[in-house]
This record gives sequence, C-alpha cells and structure tokens, in this order.
Amino acid sequence: MRIILFTAIVFSPFVFFSQSQKSWDDQKIEVHNNQTVSTIMHAESLFADRWDVLPQPQFWKQIMVLSPDSCLINIAATRVVLRKMSVRDWSKQTELQKGIFKDSLRREFSLASDAQINVTTGKNDFYKFKEVYPSLSKGVESFERFGVDPWYAQAILLIESPGQLKKSSAGAYGAFQLMPSVARAQGLTVNSQIDERKDFDRSAYGASRLISRVCIPEAKRILNAHHLTYNESDLWFRLFVLHVYHAGSMNVSAVVNKINPTVGSQELITQMWQTTAGDFGNNSQNYTQLALASQLILHEMIYQQCEEIYDCVAFSQLR
Repeated sequence: MRIILFTAIVFSPFVFFSQSQKSWDDQKIEVHNNQTVSTIMHAESLFADRWDVLPQPQFWKQIMVLSPDSCLINIAATRVVLRKMSVRDWSKQTELQKGIFKDSLRREFSLASDAQINVTTGKNDFYKFKEVYPSLSKGVESFERFGVDPWYAQAILLIESPGQLKKSSAGAYGAFQLMPSVARAQGLTVNSQIDERKDFDRSAYGASRLISRVCIPEAKRILNAHHLTYNESDLWFRLFVLHVYHAGSMNVSAVVNKINPTVGSQELITQMWQTTAGDFGNNSQNYTQLALASQLILHEMIYQQCEEIYDCVAFSQLR
C-alpha cells in the first residue's frame, strides 16, 4: 500500500448533533492513495487521554508486528516486557530451566516470588494490517449509514480475523466474527445453505445492530447500576462497549460488580484488564488492549507512509 496524501478533517469540538443528526465527521480523516480515497477514524483520543503510554497497548503493539518465531517475556499483570527471545531458544530449555530463568527475572526486577511471568509469541501472521486496511473505509461508511458510531466498525475489523475470512473454533464467522445465533437475532440468514456472515455488507449490518441495540444499551445499564456518568464519545466508554461485544453483558456486569467502581474512566478499563469474574478471563481482558494497540499501529502506518501532506498540522499534533 503506497499512500501519497492524506487530509486531516478539521475538528469541531463544539458542534453537537441530535440523535437524528448525529455525525462523526470531526473524528475522521481522509487518506488519498493514488486514485482512491479512504475514510478512517483518527486516533486523537488515544493521545489526548494518554492511552498510548500504557504498557498493555504498547505490549500488544509489539506482539502484533512481531514474527511468530520470536517471543516477549513479560509480567502478566502489567504486560511490562522483561526480555525478547527467539521461540527456538525458549523451547529448547527444560521446564526446570524455564523456571530458573523466570526466578532470575523476578530477582533482577524485584518482583514478588509468585509474580506470574508470561511468554507471548509474535502474531504478525494473524494481524494483517495491510490486508484489512481496504475494508476499514467500507466498515466506517456502513456503520455511519446505519446510524451507529463508525469507530466500532474500525476497531472490530482491525482485531477480529483482520483481512481473513475464517471461522473461529467457537463458530464465529465473517469480518465482524458474529456467532450464528447472534447473527440470526440481528436479521441475518445463517443456515446449512446460506450464511450471510460471509457477505461484508450483511455482516456489517448485523454487527452495527448488535452494537446499537444490545451492546450500547447493556453497557449503559451496567454503568447506570453503579451510578457512573459517561459520554458515548469517550474512548473509555467505547472500550467498555467493546467488552460487552466480546464477552457479553453478563460477564462484563460480573467483573464490574467485583471492581465496584465509583467513577467511569480510564481507570475502570485498566482495572478490568486485571480482574476476572464469571467467564471474563484473559481473552476478555486482552480485547480492548488489542483494540488500542491496533489503532496505534494504524495511526503510524498512515502517518509514516505519507509523502505529501496537506493540512498536516492538526493531525501531527495528535502524536
């Protein structure tokens, strides 16, 4: 992909829209690539609220571009990276040697003796950003056409089977990885003869309905139960909705009940990254970390490959 120009859409923070007039134009940028123009959601809020400096998204950002023959030795609770190693060198050690090595890291970094240390392999064979890029504009356009925040389309496309049409072990399928029963509930045909999840537009339709009719209302219900205030455009709220999309409202409710937060904010999301409840486990904790990391990679991919930049000041300030 050779990007030759992008334009930053001027931000209008003091323009408000009614539900019927809602627009996300102030959150989009246009990317010009030869004869095509793509529209994607910008990454302003990641930098404004300093999500970009948190160790968890920085960790997954490294994993997403790391080849599967390498691994990062990291602290499970914080995702702080302690060492980088080849998978071959790690695998050739005995279990005893691996334990001794982890103990040496605990001593070196003054960690508790029971601190969990993970070994995570690179996943650039799964996260195919160049391949998924062409679909981002389609997803943004589709969600906006259906009256649903297009940020969700971009976030989901970047991390759910990006650029690949694969069925998960649980049965999720399509660009937005919808389960059969969920797809049917949102109006898609899924049977032995027809599976509309394979069609991008129908999959986007189903996902947008799921977000607007189930995930956002359930997210609000959970937050309201704890008397937490929120704004639908806040990044932490969007990430909270993504957790509902991935883990389901019952599991998200369980983890929030366990945390018992007094304020809705970035802190709630980071606490969710380190708290388990019900079926809200490691994969659920990682989900929004991956969403943040992928947005950071997309931002760099667009910015670094631009050769001629028009009206770049506003966009460069987001870095």
